[in-house]
Amino acid sequence: MKQHIIPAIRLTIACILLFMVAYPTLIFLIAKAAPAGGEGQTVVANGRTAGYLLEGQSFTWDRYFQGRPSAAGYNAAGSSGSNKGPSNPDYLKMVRDRIDSFVVHNPTVQKGEIPSDLVTASGSGLDPDISLKSAIVQVSRIADVRKLPREQVMLLVQRSVEKSINGIEKINVLTINIALDQLSKEK
Repeated sequence: MKQHIIPAIRLTIACILLFMVAYPTLIFLIAKAAPAGGEGQTVVANGRTAGYLLEGQSFTWDRYFQGRPSAAGYNAAGSSGSNKGPSNPDYLKMVRDRIDSFVVHNPTVQKGEIPSDLVTASGSGLDPDISLKSAIVQVSRIADVRKLPREQVMLLVQRSVEKSINGIEKINVLTINIALDQLSKEK
């Protein structure tokens, strides 16, 4: 029995040191080396904190670019996907409802032109970015509501494009909406 207990105790101590001391310390040090020291990058507009750069937010007014839907209700404490598969009837109804709502608010866009990231939630439920195509299909609505030339809104979209690590073009919804408010003030 002694030959099994001693190695088990050693393994337990090694796992405690590795998983409760070494690993958390390593993650903490990596976070402190990241931008904003692992505290989240806040975005400030007009002297106030408008939100976090890497956390999706709900923009429902037609005058703003809308981001990805959130299965977590944009609650960072409960970050999660819906766990519903692509053939789940409830999930399909939810996506159809989002498509119908989008068409109501964007009458110049056909259902087949709506990018999937505007009607499906991300795995975390907090994706702060949309695809370039998702921004472009919203340009007409925003230009009409804000009474801005479409070309001016499209230029803002082009200036807001960022490339992800894998080369995919994306746009941060919070930063483009702040820039959109600035553009409207300059008008």
